[in-house]
Amino acid sequence: MTAVNGSASQARDTGAPRRGPVWHAIRGLFDVASRVAPGFGPRLQRGLIRTAYWLVSALERRGDTTFMNYGYAHLDTGGQPLPGDHGDDSYSVRLYHRVASARDLTGLDVLEVGSGRGGGAAFVMRHLGPASMTGMDFAATAIRFCRRRHRVDGLKFEQGDAEHLPFADRSFDAVINVESSHCYPSFENFLREVDRVLRPGGHFLFADLRHRQGVSTMRAALAERFEIVDEESITANVFRALELDSDRRRRMIETRAPRLLHRALGNFSSVRGSATFSEFASGNFQYWRFVLRKRASDSQPLN
Repeated sequence: MTAVNGSASQARDTGAPRRGPVWHAIRGLFDVASRVAPGFGPRLQRGLIRTAYWLVSALERRGDTTFMNYGYAHLDTGGQPLPGDHGDDSYSVRLYHRVASARDLTGLDVLEVGSGRGGGAAFVMRHLGPASMTGMDFAATAIRFCRRRHRVDGLKFEQGDAEHLPFADRSFDAVINVESSHCYPSFENFLREVDRVLRPGGHFLFADLRHRQGVSTMRAALAERFEIVDEESITANVFRALELDSDRRRRMIETRAPRLLHRALGNFSSVRGSATFSEFASGNFQYWRFVLRKRASDSQPLN
């Protein structure tokens, strides 16, 4: 696929405006960020990934996309049915359902760190019964979108940094984090903050991808601060969702994004034929789900 929308005649033919140096710089940023293996690069590389997520949010500020995760698919015809009708978002919703329903959230105060376009937080609030649901994201554009799009009683959105959560100690019974931590400069600082805002005995419902060589490091960091209640590799389920949803994702990119971003966004979205898709297919990228519990040092844990 042509990476750069270079000529004026091409711009006229596609109806797109001519792209200047800023757009070429954005394309270059995506090219670099989307090739970085999540979770094991230095701070600068993860900073590029975080910026790429922000740019996707900015490009989609007038769109209707409410999910940005890779999704989850059952490997057979069984599996728990999803509450509600979610159409094209069913794979992304199913990932949230698999992660968040591992703990009964009925009547609890729940925080999602890295809430993105807000679809996951809205799903949890509508269907899993918490008393309150707070979605927090680094990108101001995403927060503005979420406040306009997701008007649900008990649901609110706040801007903040995952390594410096803008909430008081012991504010939440559960924290959710889905496919976001691989772009945090310090995973350990993030875990410290989750521990701080959780009430004693509260649960941390976590899922993300890592290079296969980084999975043990991620698990060790989680185990150092939390009790591991359950853990599961869901790599095969995520890869199956990528296979099944690839054509739709590609059509969205080609319809909504400037041509010079198509290749990089395809890699960022892990469409079939991209480098990221190949890394999943080879097993170099792995995706894990954890249920973790805060150690209750000064009170009884929640049931």
